[in-house]
Amino acid sequence: MTPATLRALGRVAYEPTLAAMRAFTETRTPDTTDEIWLCEHQPVYTQGLAGKAEHVLNPHGIAVVQTNRGGQVTYHGPGQVVAYPLVDLKRLNIYVKEYVYRLEEAVLRTLMHFGVTGHRVAGAPGIYVRQGDPFGHAALTGPRIDAFQGLAKIAALGIKVSRHCTYHGVALNVVMDLAPFDGINPCGYAGLQTVDLSTIGVQVAWEEVAEVLGRQLAGRLSL
Repeated sequence: MTPATLRALGRVAYEPTLAAMRAFTETRTPDTTDEIWLCEHQPVYTQGLAGKAEHVLNPHGIAVVQTNRGGQVTYHGPGQVVAYPLVDLKRLNIYVKEYVYRLEEAVLRTLMHFGVTGHRVAGAPGIYVRQGDPFGHAALTGPRIDAFQGLAKIAALGIKVSRHCTYHGVALNVVMDLAPFDGINPCGYAGLQTVDLSTIGVQVAWEEVAEVLGRQLAGRLSL
């Protein structure tokens, strides 16, 4: 079993990190060891390939960066754990759907570690929590007229796959200034609420969440 290498980057600017991910992916070979980069970013909005300009409501001076990941607009800022798995799906013998499932499962297990129950919403990648009962274990029941009723997003997901190799990744909100999320329709959904662990009552250091999420990802993305 060859574990992915975990790299702690600290707080870094978004655009140089994106350039480094692309360079790593473009120059890697079949023998390149997979890596998982863990970081937090200075404030930035990132727009996915399917992103629509109208979903940026008021950036309040925060830069909006066009990217080549899937999905719509999201926000990155201090107090958010961002994980970038740089893995070879062909070597892992999995397809993109399974890869996304494993990313989400790593977030769900990380939240569970801190006593929080996360939920998937069909057709809306990412992880959500019940605003009124984030620690309750009841599953979401359907049919639901409003898929997001009573929910708030705590983790966003956006990926890129090039020649079977992944970059971009997942962002989990720990202890943030959530106000910038009001400047966008998060992930393209008007009125979607966004929370972090601190808001729902979990007081934990960024470093501890990063360590747990990194371990969960590595365990699911290693040969």
